[in-house]
Amino acid sequence: MIEIPELAFGGLAAGTVSALALGSGLWRSRRERARLRQEMTGLRHQAEQSARAGAEEAERIRQAFTAELEHLATRRMPAEASRTAHPHVPVPGPVGPEGAATEPVLAALRTAVLQERKRVDAAARAGMRGTTREIQASLYRLQDILHGLQQRYDEPELAQDLYSLDHENEQSLRRAQVAAVVCGAWVGLAREESHLVDAVTGGQARLSGYRRVKLHNHLDPGTALVSHAVEPVAIIAAELLDNALRHSSPDTSVVVNLEHVHNGVAVTVDDAGVGMAPDERAAAQRVVAGTDPIMFSDLGDPPRMGLAAIGQLTRQFDLSVDLSTPSPYGGVRAVLLVDKHLLSHIDPALRPAAASTSPSTRTGEVPRPEPLAEHAEHAEYAERAGHAEHVGHAERLEHAEHSHAPAQPESGPGRPAPGDDQPAPGPDRPAPAVDDLPRRRRRQVSPDQAAMIRPSAAETAAAPARSPEETAAALGALQSATAAARDAARSEGTAPR
Repeated sequence: MIEIPELAFGGLAAGTVSALALGSGLWRSRRERARLRQEMTGLRHQAEQSARAGAEEAERIRQAFTAELEHLATRRMPAEASRTAHPHVPVPGPVGPEGAATEPVLAALRTAVLQERKRVDAAARAGMRGTTREIQASLYRLQDILHGLQQRYDEPELAQDLYSLDHENEQSLRRAQVAAVVCGAWVGLAREESHLVDAVTGGQARLSGYRRVKLHNHLDPGTALVSHAVEPVAIIAAELLDNALRHSSPDTSVVVNLEHVHNGVAVTVDDAGVGMAPDERAAAQRVVAGTDPIMFSDLGDPPRMGLAAIGQLTRQFDLSVDLSTPSPYGGVRAVLLVDKHLLSHIDPALRPAAASTSPSTRTGEVPRPEPLAEHAEHAEYAERAGHAEHVGHAERLEHAEHSHAPAQPESGPGRPAPGDDQPAPGPDRPAPAVDDLPRRRRRQVSPDQAAMIRPSAAETAAAPARSPEETAAALGALQSATAAARDAARSEGTAPR
């Protein structure tokens, strides 16, 4: 049996061991709590520092983004809006790396501004197009009234005033036509095939300083334009000549050369004016090329529509204009190239060019047919009056002379054409040579009538230059004689249709 003291000693020992174990556990627990408390304190401190740093970073980001937005609203967006109309305007970059997030804003702004500009420009074009259409119709009516007055009245002074009004009306009509072309309207006239030199001369006749233009025609006789290219070429020629006349001294000439090139015909306009700087020439070349869309806001104030109209026509009718070369006379050289597919040919014997145009320098040119016998006197009067006095008026007089000629009987079986000594060429009969072409026969006049019509060589050499009043009187006499012939034919029942 175990004795009680031993049992007590064992229990005491066991209790001591248990107390020691418990104390050791308590000590380890306290030390662990202290370590945990220390770690929590460190973590709390780190959290406070992180929160403080996060707040500072957030404040810095907020301030930077606020500055970026302010920079975007006050500097970048206005510059971007201006650059849509003026590509040379620089757009500032972002202030910091945070500005990369604003690039989509600028892209959206650019798209919206361009769409709005196009909408406004389309509305302005539509309004201007309707206005110019009404103005053109009114000017055409006025032109018809003036032509009627020119045929009705024979007073020289009144005829001169009517011709002046007609020329002013023609210039106003040209400006309205150019504005309509810039607005996207059609050219306004549909013509038949015409001599190319007639189209260029017709454009020259629409200008106030047409007398300063020196035209040199080096084309083959009969070189013509297809019908849909006549009016565009006349408009482009008029605008190129207008620029040359406006930007050169009034005592200088504008030289125009018409010549054949490999791909068609070149119309070269040289002036001795102030010229253009390289950047101005490059900008003008971009406009006349017609590759970029043209907006009203790009034309200046007041809008300069001449080059813009050229750009519209070159794009629509497959023409090309080059302004990249300076003129050898110190001004600007403009070259209009008409491709082969826009060219045609007219028999110069059947349809000669207008009398007011420059004759061709090509050898072997077919001479123009003589005037109709019934109007030989009128042709001599017109020759003495001088066609160069007014280019547009001379064209109109020639048209009036042919339209007032008595109608000839049509050719048919057993009825040869008047003045034809040979049968007409057919599939099995070649056309006659140039020298064998039939010509109209002049009516035989008496010596007294010839003396009245044609002055002698001595009188011609001694005659001074005609004044405008004398020219107007001669033109009035021509109109009076034409009206008298028509009245006589009408009274006999043979009035021309």
